[in-house]
Amino acid sequence: MKINIKKLNENAIIPTYGSDFSAGADLYACLDKDLTIKAGETVLVKTGLALEIPEGYGGFIYARSGLASKRGLAPANKVGVVDSDYRGEVMVALHNHSSIDQVIMKNERVAQLVIAPFLKAEFELVPELSDTQRGEGGFGSTGRK
Repeated sequence: MKINIKKLNENAIIPTYGSDFSAGADLYACLDKDLTIKAGETVLVKTGLALEIPEGYGGFIYARSGLASKRGLAPANKVGVVDSDYRGEVMVALHNHSSIDQVIMKNERVAQLVIAPFLKAEFELVPELSDTQRGEGGFGSTGRK
């Protein structure tokens, strides 16, 4: 699949895959200088890129596992969504979950982008839903006997 991409900043780096089997392509911070994210703070990190995602697909922005587990930096909204009709700059709302300030360096990989298809649902109001064995059992209800 080809994704059209536009550089909004000449220093922007095109997303790259870490291996032939990576699901997510790394997104790079497009910064003029290093950026400090204070403990507990959320900062919008620019990528300098705009995407043209095909209809029926979305761009889903996930944490980079090393950045999240070792430094406590992950998308504030857990998963960012880039819709196919969005043409603005892709940015990562990066939150510092750690207790110490963290520095994002110029051109550092800050998140990963997964392009995936999705189904558009047609929601229909009905008076009743079909019965199931689980019924209204909620959080943790399927693991108990």
